[in-house]
Amino acid sequence: MSAPAEACAGDAPVLYTVACGSPAAGYLSRLVTLAQEAGWRVCVITTPDGRKFIDAPALADQTGFPVRSHFKNPGDRDVLPEADAIVVAPATVNTVNKWACGIADTLALGTLIEGYGLGLPIVVMPYTNTAMAAHPAFRESLHRLRAWGVQVLFGDEVMAMPPPGSGAHRAADFPWQLALQAVGPPRHRRNHLRAATTAAPARLALPRNQRLPAERRRPAPPVTPRPAPAIVRS
Repeated sequence: MSAPAEACAGDAPVLYTVACGSPAAGYLSRLVTLAQEAGWRVCVITTPDGRKFIDAPALADQTGFPVRSHFKNPGDRDVLPEADAIVVAPATVNTVNKWACGIADTLALGTLIEGYGLGLPIVVMPYTNTAMAAHPAFRESLHRLRAWGVQVLFGDEVMAMPPPGSGAHRAADFPWQLALQAVGPPRHRRNHLRAATTAAPARLALPRNQRLPAERRRPAPPVTPRPAPAIVRS
């Protein structure tokens, strides 16, 4: 497959774009173009319903990577490079609520939950209708994600949600550039994590017969621990 030169730069930082089942996902190529122009290598992941709205072959050709929507089979190699940052756009009520509850029943959700635990920068920009956006569980989920350090772009100042039945008419106006601005410039975040993980503090070496067996050694704490989950009181 032929891909733009920007997409083929093997040393460029990697941006995962996670798209959900929303009419705005049909315009995902716009985000890919903006990200590539900014210097990112882009990989596309969708929810199973999100895949219905995209042109997977065209996006694979544009990015140079296959579009992933399902967990790989045991033993299969990873076909995508590791992510340095993640943009979730468009995000649906379903994905936002499951993510905030720690549910990982799709590749997209598993990627978000793992990426959060790794300390990757994550930006989420929902697109739904006014009726679904008004549900208290959705608002609470956005509040929880924001409290945990996820950048949430939502509100009339970002994009006014359309009334039910009109989402497809407004999808072309989805402000992809705001998500890219929020994630910041390309940077190799995962390399910093690896360096911090492998850099052990200086210590005196114990004689071999005084060392703890491997199963009793305490694992190192996370490199960049996330803030403790906020308690949302009703």
